[in-house]
Amino acid sequence: MNTAVKSTPLPREASPARRAWRRLVHRRGAMLGLLIVLLFVLTAVCASWIAPYDPLATSWSAVRKAPSSAYLFGTDELGRDVLSRVVWGARASLLAGLVSVCISMLLGVPIGLLAGYLGGWTDSLISRLTDAMLAVPFLILAIALAAFLGPSLSNAMLAIGVSATPVFIRLTRAQVLAVKVEDYIEAARAVGNPHWRIALRHVLPNVLPPLIVQSTLAIAAAVIAEASLSFLGLGQQPPAPSWGSMLNTAKNYVDNAPWMAIWPGLSIFLLVLSFNLLGDGLRDALDPRHK
Repeated sequence: MNTAVKSTPLPREASPARRAWRRLVHRRGAMLGLLIVLLFVLTAVCASWIAPYDPLATSWSAVRKAPSSAYLFGTDELGRDVLSRVVWGARASLLAGLVSVCISMLLGVPIGLLAGYLGGWTDSLISRLTDAMLAVPFLILAIALAAFLGPSLSNAMLAIGVSATPVFIRLTRAQVLAVKVEDYIEAARAVGNPHWRIALRHVLPNVLPPLIVQSTLAIAAAVIAEASLSFLGLGQQPPAPSWGSMLNTAKNYVDNAPWMAIWPGLSIFLLVLSFNLLGDGLRDALDPRHK
């Protein structure tokens, strides 16, 4: 007598991305940071609909007005609405952070991958050049490059991106050195895979999680750098709104109109804090060994 044996299907294992998301969801600080970041992104994308006034429109009858129902954040020295300028300034800060970090990764990751995988004199040369760049403080190097290129938001993003590149070179190199001695890399090499395929298909995907975490933290540093360059007159140029340039103007009116400095400063603080919280959460989610 034949008895039918019913096979119970094994539960499908969750993908690494789904497991990382589950770990991220359980970290309240990271989710709070993600929520604030998404709020700023939404504000920057919908600035033309959110801003109650034209950020460039002046009104001599509303010079340095305190916050009220008409002007929720008050007005500046030219009668421009501070809320509208803060909303539009979010676009410049986020754009500078994202573009500069993309530049850093596009430059730093391939160079670090090349240094770590090839080793030898290539690694020595790249490492010594990277050490020389890291010897100069990040912000000082960004200011020097921005001053050389000329004051504008695009030049500021390029200067910040180049200045942050050595960090990505060193991180990528360190991760590649740890990954390329793993057994699965030796197996891929044993079956005859060319070096470029091993580097791109087997090494690079396994060094991405630390790079993702570093990019999140680098965006926070880039936001501060863009505000610093704009404060010094090397970033977004007036009358275009930027949080750094708003603080530069507000320093002359701190006693009479403190709201001119409070709102852009608070915006920088919240955005940088949220990216740092998100970066810490991503570090724990992508690498469960971090407690």
